[in-house]
Amino acid sequence: MTLTLLLGCGGAPEYDVVIRNGAIYDGSGGAPYVGDIAITNGRIAYLGSGQPLHGKTEIDATGLAVAPGFINILSWAGESLIQDGRSQSDIRQGVTLEVFGEGESMGPLNPAMKEEMRAQQRDYKYEIGWTTLGEYLEFMEQKGVSTNIASLVGATTVRVHELGYEDRPPTPEELDRMKALVRQAMEEGALGVGSSLIYAPAFYAGTDELIELCKVASEYGGIYASHLRSEG
Repeated sequence: MTLTLLLGCGGAPEYDVVIRNGAIYDGSGGAPYVGDIAITNGRIAYLGSGQPLHGKTEIDATGLAVAPGFINILSWAGESLIQDGRSQSDIRQGVTLEVFGEGESMGPLNPAMKEEMRAQQRDYKYEIGWTTLGEYLEFMEQKGVSTNIASLVGATTVRVHELGYEDRPPTPEELDRMKALVRQAMEEGALGVGSSLIYAPAFYAGTDELIELCKVASEYGGIYASHLRSEG
């Protein structure tokens, strides 16, 4: 009872952030409504209207939309974020998660792949200090970027790692090494396997090859995402 009285006498609690009078799209599919949002410790603590709210930081969202962050499931910002981690073109449109790895990923890399990446650099110049996909993600985390990032492991990337650009099926030994690369990437945090089967050398991969890679990803609850062969 004493605690209840003390809280009641203390007035409205102070939140870290209060967003006022925004058109709230809560992700349920329902119509937006005008209201307030209070945030504490990075989590929504209040959602509604008509309550007195105080925030250390207050934002007037009158005339603006407030929604859960959008996910860019096909981001090609893996290199540009190295140059400029602010991600202004996405973050200002409400994108809070960028997913890389559609067909090609920033790892795993062998020495020849690193040399090719260096030779292809034009507007963006950067050192390639990582080898595995996990090392790349750690590098980006330490560098700091505005958005959250995640990645599939590229089916093309593991193929080029072992076969280069040859248009042929992998040998059993090569396929085993490709599967080991997928396993390592999954253990380092990859979301699954991504392929882009309308482009060379991606379309050199047969369905059986892709199935074998996906079997490994499935052991970790991974997904498979693809540009289909029939596109275009």
